[in-house]
Amino acid sequence: MRAGGATTTGGCGCSRFWGQSCNISSRRRGAPCRLSERNVTALTPNVLTPNVRPQLPTREVSTTAPTPFTVRHALAQSGLVPVDAQVLLAHVLGVGRAWLIAHATDPLPRDRADAFFALAKRRREGEPVAYLTGRREFHGLDLDVSPAVLVPRPETETLVECALERLPAERPLAVVDLGTGSGAIALAIASERPLARVLATDASPDALAVARGNATRLGLANVMFAQGDWYEALPADAGPFDLVASNPPYIVAGDPHLGEGDLRFEPACALSPGGDGLAALRAIVADAPARLVAGGWLMVEHGYDQSDVVRALFARAGFEAIESRRDLAGIPRVVLGRLGSERLGSEL
Repeated sequence: MRAGGATTTGGCGCSRFWGQSCNISSRRRGAPCRLSERNVTALTPNVLTPNVRPQLPTREVSTTAPTPFTVRHALAQSGLVPVDAQVLLAHVLGVGRAWLIAHATDPLPRDRADAFFALAKRRREGEPVAYLTGRREFHGLDLDVSPAVLVPRPETETLVECALERLPAERPLAVVDLGTGSGAIALAIASERPLARVLATDASPDALAVARGNATRLGLANVMFAQGDWYEALPADAGPFDLVASNPPYIVAGDPHLGEGDLRFEPACALSPGGDGLAALRAIVADAPARLVAGGWLMVEHGYDQSDVVRALFARAGFEAIESRRDLAGIPRVVLGRLGSERLGSEL
């Protein structure tokens, strides 16, 4: 018979290959063995080559350890966008995101994997990453955050940049941040302008606790705190100020975005004042002239479609040099204006 290009003759050699003989008891000794077509197909060319030990077709049994579950596997199976997955896993492991790339094939301990996937599930349900980790970077500062405060966003850095442009580093100017939340704006200004005297206010005692904790951890001693609504929080001897800054609630009541994504988990009072979304902005702009030095600046963050109406509020309150600034996405985000004089502060 011919199989795999080799010819076999003579007695049966099946016992040598399969560990048992073909049933040839009824056949005369020396007669050719009629291997079934199935067995012939299973034999390799080496099997049918004289004096060559065959490769036996045995069941494949793994002798290696199971493939370890690695950092890369965890990130891939999280169901999250890469940046969220990386931030959460880095938080669980207590490492930086760069470490994850360098150690992508490292085994991930079971307890760490379980902790990561628990956070990933909460993130898929919309909970902000900052609340899951308790931290958020803002203008180069690592801030503690909690559900008591709005999550600091890159858009608000536009307001900080506007403030720094108008606060000379060599002058001990007075600044107030109304509705400070985590302290993001006040602390960013204080860190960049160490001679400035910064007052941060908020109506929420829980928010002020977060802001105070951030100031202490960052070692910023030039920031003070006061509780209350807008200007009502200011101590009797506070001011006048060279700059008033605020990122107040400005989302219109009933905006569908309030029921979506991250916003569902953030404090409602920090997002919307109700109504047309302008109540807080109106109060801040209208009372600002009484709190500013001649030539002092007011700057506020606002909604994507509120620039024109906020500029009108500034003009009605007597501000000059009114301008709008766009955020990194190109959306009008900040309105600023100067009160009266061409100079900033009484000594400039």
